[in-house]
Amino acid sequence: MILDIYKDALEYSAKDWKTLVILGVICLFTLLLLPAFLITGYNYRVINTAVHGVINGRDPLPDFEDLISMFVDGVKVVIVQILYLLLPIIIFFVFAVVAGQANGVAASAIMIIGCIITFVAFVVAELMIQMGICHMAYNDGAFSKAFAISEIKEVIDEIGWFECIATLLGLIIITLVIFSVVSIIIGIIFTVFGVSTAVLGINPSAIFILGGIINSLITMFLVGPYLSIFNSRSIGLLYTMQI
Repeated sequence: MILDIYKDALEYSAKDWKTLVILGVICLFTLLLLPAFLITGYNYRVINTAVHGVINGRDPLPDFEDLISMFVDGVKVVIVQILYLLLPIIIFFVFAVVAGQANGVAASAIMIIGCIITFVAFVVAELMIQMGICHMAYNDGAFSKAFAISEIKEVIDEIGWFECIATLLGLIIITLVIFSVVSIIIGIIFTVFGVSTAVLGINPSAIFILGGIINSLITMFLVGPYLSIFNSRSIGLLYTMQI
């Protein structure tokens, strides 16, 4: 099941390179904050398409239309993420305060226990975030459905907690591997090119700087958008794996 989801999402994300470039251009302005909500809103549309589709279906990539609606969806998703992450953050700070009032071994033990509990809470919160967003999309964007805890837990129970966590872990690994492979390939190309130009008496520093710039551009304009769609599609398809 998990491998089928990954296969579908990898192929789906490469359906339209123009879409990746558009997302890449929007990424250039994410420091202005507002465009970041558009990217989040577009990923929500990818999830929405997935939760109403099937694995290996012929779903098209969402269009860039009704930007106001896309922006609103992005804001809703960010709010969902923030509210769910409040719990592990609060847990961490509570343990940090308690540890700060203790001494020596007791303080260390409290912080270790606090970090473990915070990590578990974070994993659960992240899973609730992803399934909550999917549940919201499946229910026609009803914001309250993102916090329908009992319904979301039932969805996770039907899919399987292990399958859900394994899928999320796999997405993290695949994302890191793709980023690393692209960076390494570009690095090798420009390292060889830099050494070659050095033999000709040309300063290789400029070549290495150029390689870094090109690596950043490729990551921003193609790899980053591709992986954001890949992750969104995978999460949406995972939601459809209910019994």
